[in-house]
Amino acid sequence: MGVQEPDLPTLHEWAGGDHAVRRLIDAFYDRVEADELLSPFFPGGVSEHHRDHVTAWWAEVLGGPTRYTDELGGYERMLAHHRDLDISPTQRYRFASTMSLAADDAGLPDDPEFRAAFVGYVEWGTRLAMHNARPGADDLTEHAPVPRWGWGVAPPWLG
Repeated sequence: MGVQEPDLPTLHEWAGGDHAVRRLIDAFYDRVEADELLSPFFPGGVSEHHRDHVTAWWAEVLGGPTRYTDELGGYERMLAHHRDLDISPTQRYRFASTMSLAADDAGLPDDPEFRAAFVGYVEWGTRLAMHNARPGADDLTEHAPVPRWGWGVAPPWLG
């Protein structure tokens, strides 16, 4: 069971809100566009449209506004984007490590508690995406809420 205290900020709030999440996503996709292993997923580069939608997903996952669910199709839409991509374990790892580097680039908080929760979601989400991206996969969870990630086992250190 994770940390559940009503007065704790969400990961979204702790990170700095929507603007911080957008910096994260821009830093991530800037790295992806230059990466020989990940850039083939985005021929021609990563569009503003895609960056905006992924920002909405991450903001919601981190406990922020529910725009991805309310306006952009929720979990089912994200699942559809990953079907049949055939993400390899090496690509999954590169995605996860690139996301961690992008958090540094974007100036996200670097306290161990936040980063542990952040990397926990990155690991969980990338492994689920890899599973869901198997060509012809028929054992997928078709309907689910967008996950709302929390602090995990350690709350933010407030001194």
